[in-house]
Amino acid sequence: MRYSKDWKDYELIDCTNGEKLERWTREILIRPDPQVIWKSEKTCKQWYMPDARYVRSKTGGGKWQVFNHIPAQWQVRYKDLMFNIKTMGFKHTGLFPEQAVNWDFTREIIKNSSRDDVKVLNLFAYTGAATVACLKEGASVVHVDASKGMVQWAKENAVASGVSDCDVRWIVDDCFKFVQREIRRGNKYDIVILDPPSYGRGPKGEIWHLEDSIYDFVRLVSKVLSDEPLMVLLNSYTTGLSAYVMKFILDDIITSEKGGRVEADEIGLPLSSKDRVLPCGSSAIWTLK
Repeated sequence: MRYSKDWKDYELIDCTNGEKLERWTREILIRPDPQVIWKSEKTCKQWYMPDARYVRSKTGGGKWQVFNHIPAQWQVRYKDLMFNIKTMGFKHTGLFPEQAVNWDFTREIIKNSSRDDVKVLNLFAYTGAATVACLKEGASVVHVDASKGMVQWAKENAVASGVSDCDVRWIVDDCFKFVQREIRRGNKYDIVILDPPSYGRGPKGEIWHLEDSIYDFVRLVSKVLSDEPLMVLLNSYTTGLSAYVMKFILDDIITSEKGGRVEADEIGLPLSSKDRVLPCGSSAIWTLK
């Protein structure tokens, strides 16, 4: 399993009984996690004095129970990156800290490249953590997400990290349609990052089911790769789309044409209270070398 050991502003303290106990700078949050099916004893005192807890409703959705004052928005730092976070609907904060291991990997690919003009396409780009990471290494980025609000949040993260004046295009669009237009325009990219949701809708109601669509979408993406691309990263939080299913897809479409190799594994978060790692998703990464 791949994970970062370099977080200081974020900490996964413990997890049990369907929940995880986290520290985001000073704020202690409890959030549900369907993978936490074990029922260990709650020995960490923070379980009993959180600042806020997200509680699911039996009828769907849920809400935050706030026990102590928490800011409407605050910031967390990872190395030289700064992100704005807040307690959102459906338990989220606007950042997936387990993705730090992929930010680091991508930055190393850009840094070790001999090219001065690495072009990155970040699809389903959410609040732009990967975008900001790539901009820090001097790459140019096209950031695409169907949500106008998420793209605005990504812009704010770029400001917080000091990269808002870098070479970036912010696009609110359906990712399928955007890639189709890029193919027609003949635009090419050295790195493509895909972090698609399990299910979603585009800005005009387009429906996205990951398992039904991902193979065809990767085929599309392969047509916007440069002649000697550096990396394609495919991430999934969908149970049916395991690391090695994604590896098969990337090998079938990209390795067979470009050569290179695919590494695939789960990504996770280490617990500070135990010598264990919580699995949080899967990634498959194609690289040319």
